[in-house]
Amino acid sequence: MASFLRFRSWLSSTGSGRGSGSPLPAVRQASYFDSRFRPHPERDRVWRHIARYLSRWWDPAEAAILDVGTGYCSFINAAPARRRVAVDIHDRLPDYAAPNVECVQASATDLREIDSATFDVLFASNLLEHLTREEIPLALAEFLRVLRPGGRLILVQPNFRLCASEYFDDYTHLTPLSDRSLRDLLLVAGFRPLLVRPRFLPLTLRSRRSRLSFLVPLYLRSPWRPLAQQMLIVAESPPA
Repeated sequence: MASFLRFRSWLSSTGSGRGSGSPLPAVRQASYFDSRFRPHPERDRVWRHIARYLSRWWDPAEAAILDVGTGYCSFINAAPARRRVAVDIHDRLPDYAAPNVECVQASATDLREIDSATFDVLFASNLLEHLTREEIPLALAEFLRVLRPGGRLILVQPNFRLCASEYFDDYTHLTPLSDRSLRDLLLVAGFRPLLVRPRFLPLTLRSRRSRLSFLVPLYLRSPWRPLAQQMLIVAESPPA
């Protein structure tokens, strides 16, 4: 019990778990990352557990995975897959990507450098809330385009229904999204939701107590998710 209470305290004191993918002007990207999203080795350890947990949604031996808004590449570096591609608007992706991870500097709303129907999985975390209401449909259309028929879209997002009082503490958050509204957006965009989990992860994932990262698998398996204010949505692109 004492370890779990320390783990709960660790989760409540964490910071953003992913890169924003926010369309900030280049001159402001460095200051934003410095103030809101500094690199943390502990985050990588946490995301290794999360990537392993989410890999049930693809075939690690065969899948090609695209991580949009990858930030410091914590997820894509850990994701087991045949091909891994990291996308973000900042220009330092090669500094953080693993040696066998491909890097593409691009916006979520314009993935023209990526061919259509080339990926089995598209993953995005803490991304869509940084886009405007007009940009979100553009991003979802691009996601649909680059996924193969029957491909999986996996989204981890702050759930506005569960964290309204904190949602706009990040000044780059533009659009409130909940498990209900995002599900409807995906349906309109042409996706078929397979899983909608309102409570998946705590709002933040930064930690100074890396020794407690071994408790993350227990948290992910538990039906009781204290402090969980981020949702998980898995959706499927239309079959051929």
